[in-house]
Amino acid sequence: MPELPEVETMRRGVAEAAGATVTSFERLPCPRKPIGVAPRVDHLRRRVVGRGVAAVERLGKRVVLRLETGDRLVMEPRMTGLVGAGDSPDPFYLRVELGLEGVGLERVWFWDRRGLGKVRLYSAAEFAVELGPEKLGPDGLVVSSDDLHRRLAGSRRAVKVALLDQRAVAGIGNIYAAEILHVAEVHPATRCDRLTQATWRRIAEATRAVLEEAVRYEGSSLGDGTYRNKLNEDGGYQLHHRVYGRAGERCPRCGGTIQRIVQAQRSTFFCASCQRRR
Repeated sequence: MPELPEVETMRRGVAEAAGATVTSFERLPCPRKPIGVAPRVDHLRRRVVGRGVAAVERLGKRVVLRLETGDRLVMEPRMTGLVGAGDSPDPFYLRVELGLEGVGLERVWFWDRRGLGKVRLYSAAEFAVELGPEKLGPDGLVVSSDDLHRRLAGSRRAVKVALLDQRAVAGIGNIYAAEILHVAEVHPATRCDRLTQATWRRIAEATRAVLEEAVRYEGSSLGDGTYRNKLNEDGGYQLHHRVYGRAGERCPRCGGTIQRIVQAQRSTFFCASCQRRR
C-alpha cells in the first residue's frame, strides 16, 4: 500500500495543480523518521519556485508533477504516504508542502506516517534514466498479454511474486496481485514458465479490469486507516475484495474456501477450488 488505484486517486485529487505556478517549497518539521528528499531542499527550492506546473501525472505508484522546465517532482508514497491538497489525515505527519497560485489549489502536500516515502526532483534526462522503460514496465491499466508474456514467460518465479516486479508491470502490489489472479482463475504459486499464452491473456484482462474497478472505488483503505481519498475519507474497494484478507471465508464465485499462504514474505490469498494449481 498504496498501489496503482490509490496513487491514481491521489493524482486525481491534485490534478488541478496543472497550470499553477509554484510559490514555495517547504520541508515541514516532523519528529518522526524523516522522508527522503533530494536534492537538498535549498537546491530543490531554487529549481521549482517560480516554475509552472505543466501536468500532473502518475508513473506506477508515484505522483509526478511535470514542470514547464522539463524537471519532474516525483512523490513516492511507498507504505504509508499520501499526496493531497485539502485537509490531511493528521497535520503532525505532514512532510513537504508546495505553495501554488493561479489555480483553485493553494497547496499540494506530502504526508507520511512512518517516513518511508520519497520526494525527488529529476531533470528530464535523470527521469528517463531512473524511471524510464528500462526500469519500469508498462502501466497496469494498459498492460497487454504480449507485454506480460514477453517480460515474464521465461521466468521460473511464481506468478504472484512476478506480478509485484515493477520492471515487468508498473503499479501492482500485494492486494491487487491476489485479486487479479483470482479473477483470472490462476493459482498464485504457478511458475510463469508454465503458463500458456491463453492464461497470460486472462491475467492481462483481469489486471486491467481489477485496477479500473479499484480506481472507480478510489482504492482500498485497510485496517490501519492510513490511506484516505482527497476528501480525507476511506476508499471503497476494500468492501469489494474477492480474496484479499478473507482467509477462511467462502469464495464469492464458487463457494470454495479462501486460503492464505506466504510468498516472498508477503501474504497471498486465493480460492483453493477455482484457482487450482494445474
